[in-house]
Amino acid sequence: MAASIPEARQQIHELVERLGPDHVKAVLSLLAALIDAENETLSEEHRLAVQASRDHFRRCPEQGVPFDRFAAECGFTMDQILGHKN
Repeated sequence: MAASIPEARQQIHELVERLGPDHVKAVLSLLAALIDAENETLSEEHRLAVQASRDHFRRCPEQGVPFDRFAAECGFTMDQILGHKN
């Protein structure tokens, strides 16, 4: 069963307390980007750029970095990101 919002917030606080300084900075940047993205509507120029990027990586998937590898480099497991309990 999914955690309630207050429970999820508490889990986030607990996890953040366990992070090292570099990971805290990375999470701060990620959270700020999420907030900015929610408050921003893409311009036509940006929408076209996102579509071009998606098209490129469909044609050339070997040029991208898989998300699970990126997450691991940031010190996270996919289970942590997806909220799976161990």
